[in-house]
Amino acid sequence: MSPRRALPRISDPFGTLESLDALATDCWFSWNEVAQRPFAALSPVLWEATKHSPSGVLASVDPGILEAKLADERFRKLVQDATDARRAYHETASWYEEKHAADTPGMRIAYFSSEFAIHESMQQYAGGLGVLAGDHLKSASDLGIPLVGVGLLYRQGYYLQELRGDGTTRVLHPSYDFGRWPLIDTRIHVDCPIGGRMVRAKVWKLQVGRVPLYLLDADIADNRRRDRALTQALYQGDPELRMRQQVLLGVGGVLALAKLKEKVTVYHLNEGHAAFAGLKRLAVLVARGMKLEDAVQRVRQTTVFTTHTPVPAGHDRYDVDMCWKALRRPLRAAGFTPESFAEFGREHPGDGPICMTVLALRMAERVNGVSKLHGRVSREMWAEIYGRPVDEVPIGSVTNGVHVPTWIAPEARSFWRRSVGIDIGRASPDANPWSAAASVGHSEFWAMRRALRHRLVEFVRARLRRQAMARGEGPLDLMCAGEAFSSDALTIGFARRFATYKRAPLIFHDVERILRILTAKDRPVQIVFAGKAHPKDMGGQEFAQMIWRFSHDAGFQGRVALIEEYDMEVGRMLTSGCDVWLNNPLRPYEASGTSGMKPPLHGGINLSILDGWWPESYDGTNGWAIGDGSESPDDEAQHRKDAESLYELLEREVVPEFYGVGPSGLPERWIKRALRSVVTVPAEFNTDRMVGEYFRWGYMPSDAAARA
Repeated sequence: MSPRRALPRISDPFGTLESLDALATDCWFSWNEVAQRPFAALSPVLWEATKHSPSGVLASVDPGILEAKLADERFRKLVQDATDARRAYHETASWYEEKHAADTPGMRIAYFSSEFAIHESMQQYAGGLGVLAGDHLKSASDLGIPLVGVGLLYRQGYYLQELRGDGTTRVLHPSYDFGRWPLIDTRIHVDCPIGGRMVRAKVWKLQVGRVPLYLLDADIADNRRRDRALTQALYQGDPELRMRQQVLLGVGGVLALAKLKEKVTVYHLNEGHAAFAGLKRLAVLVARGMKLEDAVQRVRQTTVFTTHTPVPAGHDRYDVDMCWKALRRPLRAAGFTPESFAEFGREHPGDGPICMTVLALRMAERVNGVSKLHGRVSREMWAEIYGRPVDEVPIGSVTNGVHVPTWIAPEARSFWRRSVGIDIGRASPDANPWSAAASVGHSEFWAMRRALRHRLVEFVRARLRRQAMARGEGPLDLMCAGEAFSSDALTIGFARRFATYKRAPLIFHDVERILRILTAKDRPVQIVFAGKAHPKDMGGQEFAQMIWRFSHDAGFQGRVALIEEYDMEVGRMLTSGCDVWLNNPLRPYEASGTSGMKPPLHGGINLSILDGWWPESYDGTNGWAIGDGSESPDDEAQHRKDAESLYELLEREVVPEFYGVGPSGLPERWIKRALRSVVTVPAEFNTDRMVGEYFRWGYMPSDAAARA
């Protein structure tokens, strides 16, 4: 049976409770506000307490309150509207059905990822990789592409971040109650060989619109404690445990698909964590009578591999003997010896550990980075593996995007539809409704921007109050938190993983200079930060502590805020409300970055290093570029140069444009740049375009090879 609690037995003559349950168990709710509205109306308090979880609200609401709501005609109308919208979504022919289904009968893509960010109420993601994976599934659903997701179900998720009174990070690991999640019991178990024993995993399903996401759960009574720990938490630090997790993801994922009778024709590996899937596929093909070299070619032809990491240390590497012991059953079945396996997975012949990225590269014919710049960096990084000159290395690029319906604020979505007829409800890789934004009325646009900024300021104040209460601070501190920030000040946002190369504190390189910028009496500026470092990344945690100290410094207090526990809700609030989105990684270490693709949906403007996706979008009129794109071998010199460029842009262009009110009473130059951002960014940097590109470049030829 499902882990979800049984629905209460109450009077429901109209069948509304059944409709609520159907809405709650389809993650379509996560990008459709109409499906969220009934649950928020059912109990606003529970809606906030459960982090906007329909299943959580249904599991927690008092039966008497629920029965009273079901008797309310207006409430039933909310449920009916949501049900009708969901039915129309599932019954309307999709882009794939109209354009490609007849040409690709039986196509089925399996998309493997170690993390998926579907909704903030399900903490199964650490950062951008998971957000990208979740957005990929949602666009595949919108487009109707026949895709299934494969991942792990983590009892403790990633971790919850809490800052102590000195700004240091407290790492919290709650155990989640899956009974409050929209998990569906597939009634399938798989026995995954890891080392000398079989590890049993239960397969759960999350329905993401038209796309099923299968999640393997080893935290079950059938397993020993050591094996139950495999799905305890995401990205645990112990190398052997992490390697065994990846065996469960790759080998166990392939076994699960077979047992679920999913006839997969294309495998898409989202980062190297799932590379062991290819080894299991080799074992299956060899068992059917194929020679190993032919099996490798077959797996290569039907595998798409996306690498996300331009930082060499970010690629998982494991001891050869440790990998062989964990994988010896599928490796022997495939015909590998310890020596041949070592050479298959090493970066350098004759020496070194197994590299997950190398394994994936050797078992995938179609390989891509996640921006044009990252594609170039990847070709340089892995040229030795291919034994070719860099410009002949077969690694391309598919630039990331964002799932617009997930990330656009309902207020902005309504504004664009009402003002200029932009409708983002009909998905197509080739659609570009955003050119119409150029004709919007400036006063109406500026009113929307002010409303979204005001909403963000209220959110920041509420979060700061909550954080102060958690630290046991007194009434004066709570009052200060409630008065932080201004709804009329230029607001800069910075939210992402606090990896050190992303340089969160760069703007404080010259403390006196940034203080003058922030506290100018007639042109104030405020900055809101959010971000989490890996629990073992002490450098990233020190960056968070540094920003925390600035936010509590008397000179910066009320102008700088650090929001704890960066999640999808925080991301949506910041990207919709900030006027400027700051991104200042050390080039070329930002593979793509997607946070900066979200503010333009709301009229926000990017202020960014020319790294990741921004060089493909920046045209001199739709934002600002920090620096000139040069890369110095001296990191400290690069920090000084980039900080100087950032300050000059703020002083000479950003701040003057925002406060440069003309005869109309509006900052016309700012609005012109903001609307140019709206016109140029969302049209290209969205996951409908991205998934369509994967479909044409990767899925179609791989599917054809599977049938050859």
